[in-house]
Amino acid sequence: MLEAINLHKRYHQGEIDLVAVDHFTYLFPTGLTAVVGPSGSGKTTLLNLLAGFDVPSEGEVRLDDTSLSSLSEDARSEVRLQYMGFVFQQWNLIPTLTALENVAFPLMLAGRSFKERTARAAELLEAVGLAQRGRHLPSKLSGGEQQRAALARALALNPPILFADEPIGNLDTASGARVVELLLRQAQEGRTVILVTHDLELARKAERILHLKDGRLLKVEAVLSAAPAVQSV
Repeated sequence: MLEAINLHKRYHQGEIDLVAVDHFTYLFPTGLTAVVGPSGSGKTTLLNLLAGFDVPSEGEVRLDDTSLSSLSEDARSEVRLQYMGFVFQQWNLIPTLTALENVAFPLMLAGRSFKERTARAAELLEAVGLAQRGRHLPSKLSGGEQQRAALARALALNPPILFADEPIGNLDTASGARVVELLLRQAQEGRTVILVTHDLELARKAERILHLKDGRLLKVEAVLSAAPAVQSV
């Protein structure tokens, strides 16, 4: 269970306080939640706070009974390794490792044996349609293949929470559709998937949409039909 409670983040620039996230409260259920808003609305800052990359100025992020902001940086890194997976727009694959080695990398960090991590990585590459591409370096993969490899890596330790930050922003239509299909599958399997996007068409594939503006949560939109219900916040 991931919950943001009165989450507030401000930055100091000289004598000016800039508010990036403004008293955001939300309990993220399982399934797919999209976070949308214009540039500068606080989407990426919110993701960084939810994942423990940054700590709030006020409020807290709770993972079950643990407040992430109460943990050391090393402890937050361990939480991310064990409980969270990440898919970014830039893929962030290690260029000197093959696709198989990239997917196996989190398993190595978690202390899994070579045999176990190799078998798990091969299984995940097959699941994302890259069974025949495991020995290729990222430079030999297309953009869509790199993003699918990044998704496989994010799932290596079977995390209950998956963050996707503009995951199809650099992909062609066909490759993007395949990545979206894979993300939807993760949500259907019971993960909490948090998708940050500026693409409203993509956001409509989620079960709910959080609309941000100037760091504030304006409304929660339940995507249940062609005419979704809207809850003001």
